[in-house]
Amino acid sequence: MFGKPSELKNFFSVKSVAVFGASRNARKVGHIILRNFVDSKFKGKIYPVNLKAKVILRQKCVKSLFEVNEEVDMAVIAIPARFVPDALEQCGKKGTRFVIIVSGGFAEIGNFELDSRIREITEKYKIQVIGPNCLGIFDAYTDFDTLFFPRYRLGRPDEGGISFISQSGAVGAAVIDLASREGYGFSKFISYGNALNVDETDLLEYLGSDKNTKVICMYIEGIKDGRRFMKVAEKVVKKKPVVVLKAGTTKASAKAVSSHTGSLAGSPEVYSAAFHQSGVIEATCLEDLFNFARTLESQPAPKGKRVQIITNGGGYGILSADACMKYGLELAQMKAETIEEIKKQVPDYAVVSNPLDLIGDADTQRYKIAIEGAMNDSNVDMIFVIILYQSPLVTPDIVDVITEAYDEMKKPIVAISTGGDFTEVHSTALQANGVTTFTYVKNAARALKMLFEHYRKR
Repeated sequence: MFGKPSELKNFFSVKSVAVFGASRNARKVGHIILRNFVDSKFKGKIYPVNLKAKVILRQKCVKSLFEVNEEVDMAVIAIPARFVPDALEQCGKKGTRFVIIVSGGFAEIGNFELDSRIREITEKYKIQVIGPNCLGIFDAYTDFDTLFFPRYRLGRPDEGGISFISQSGAVGAAVIDLASREGYGFSKFISYGNALNVDETDLLEYLGSDKNTKVICMYIEGIKDGRRFMKVAEKVVKKKPVVVLKAGTTKASAKAVSSHTGSLAGSPEVYSAAFHQSGVIEATCLEDLFNFARTLESQPAPKGKRVQIITNGGGYGILSADACMKYGLELAQMKAETIEEIKKQVPDYAVVSNPLDLIGDADTQRYKIAIEGAMNDSNVDMIFVIILYQSPLVTPDIVDVITEAYDEMKKPIVAISTGGDFTEVHSTALQANGVTTFTYVKNAARALKMLFEHYRKR
């Protein structure tokens, strides 16, 4: 990369942008990108580059950047690969040093000659490139958006603390769409594709100093410079957690990686060892990547791995106990005085142990008593709250009870609920208040074990 990774902030502080490939055809990628700039109410100047059209989406077009009398901070290139060198030449001569190349058709399909041509141009003019063969970037705080998926098809997350670096545009798009639907906030999303001269390590170093980023998530298929990545990662993890999902861990998938972004997958054992040595948290599936990130963003550091399970369904309590033990957590043993205090306030048929079964007729007040007891007991490090909303006595103010406990930030507390629309409404409300929620106990146990291990190593 030319310059310092800190200069990558220029991709997110843009006052003017050119869109190569802007089209009147609503099905074209360039049209969608331009529309997203317009719909997001981008406050800067937009220059659609089109050889034939005069106006697209009420934006005056130019045939080339040389028609623009002012500086152009950044360009998004979404045109057939064979025309990309000419667009880059325009950018270089114009002084536009930050470019996103959405277009594919380079090293990932074996077109190394064309790849070499655009590399030479970027070196000549010192142009920093995200891509080619990528989605580009999205900033939830500024709403700067180069993604070529329409907003009605792909949700954009609200402001939050997770930043996601993804070598695959499709994987990244799926994750941010899911985050948007489930109410989890993002800071930045960066799809970097073939990594012509801005790679995963540059982006990691940049986000390590980004004030809006609390947790860094990465989906990678290969790392260009392993030693540099480890060196940068060791520094970044001292400031904020880094969670990585490495793809291409089998011979068959490694071949697919090479044809996807032109990367070499490498030995999974070597990558795992490097991640462990650097303090990076490795996820083994996409589900864990998402769950780990949102848990790290919202939960405080646990003092230990002793979990108190609170439930209104005995079967779910047993499943939770099994999951905790399977993933290396321990069942907490509350103090005798805590147990006695809870017993005084709940029916004598409730099982005040671990799991703490409030029984199927539990109401919100019963949950409040149990949660406060566990929260104030020094023998409890983390709390599982299982809520079966199907129970008629659990009222919507259970959301307030759990949120108040979470807001105290004494210890991690997560909510687990499985069900249909009624359950989803309440889980979404909890998520909007910052509480980490899960549908299945297995995922909650894995996330809390990761949380414990992460802070234990620091």
